[in-house]
Amino acid sequence: MTAHPHAFLVLFLAVALAFPLIMLGVAWLWVKFFQKAKPGLIKNATYECGLEATGDAWIQFKAHYYLYAILFLIFDVEILFLLPFAVTFTQLPAAAIFAMLLFIFLLVEGLVWAWHRGHLEWK
Repeated sequence: MTAHPHAFLVLFLAVALAFPLIMLGVAWLWVKFFQKAKPGLIKNATYECGLEATGDAWIQFKAHYYLYAILFLIFDVEILFLLPFAVTFTQLPAAAIFAMLLFIFLLVEGLVWAWHRGHLEWK
């Protein structure tokens, strides 16, 4: 007797859902019965690197740095897509080459946009 063709997928989905739910249940039971909350002044105090908290924690941080990081990730990850293309360049059909040229065009367009808006200028 042969199994249903999707039986493995159903079993895999059941295990994939059950395993994290069981682990969360065990963690919840552990905290509920063995790790009772013991709040206090010292436990609830602000702790930073072993030093007492002094002054105001509010500082103004430039979001410009995040933009550099995002742009770096975009243009860094493009290499992951270009490497398989470069390896099999001579064996690809014309449609695949056109798709990769479109991908490169969109990346260059994003770079030109960021450059034009001044996002690549370090201030």
